[in-house]
Amino acid sequence: MVDRERRHFFTRGLARQIGIIVRGFDSGVAEADRKEEFEKFFSSYESSYTLTLAYPDEILIETARRHRIDTEGREKNDIVKELFIKTGGQYD
Repeated sequence: MVDRERRHFFTRGLARQIGIIVRGFDSGVAEADRKEEFEKFFSSYESSYTLTLAYPDEILIETARRHRIDTEGREKNDIVKELFIKTGGQYD
């Protein structure tokens, strides 16, 4: 004979675990989407205009050096992206 308490525990527990897995998957997909948008923002000078072209190079280089970011031989987009992340910017 089947113990109804065990069966009930199994079905509730299984449903709960599936819910946790689905929420985790949805969260991971949302995180990937935010990261993709973040990367797309810094993919060109046109898309990241407000952070790359709007500021004079001298100010950007000085700010990057204050944050100990190496600027030698790097694209302006890469410097701005690293500066953005180091100063607390996130893609979420």
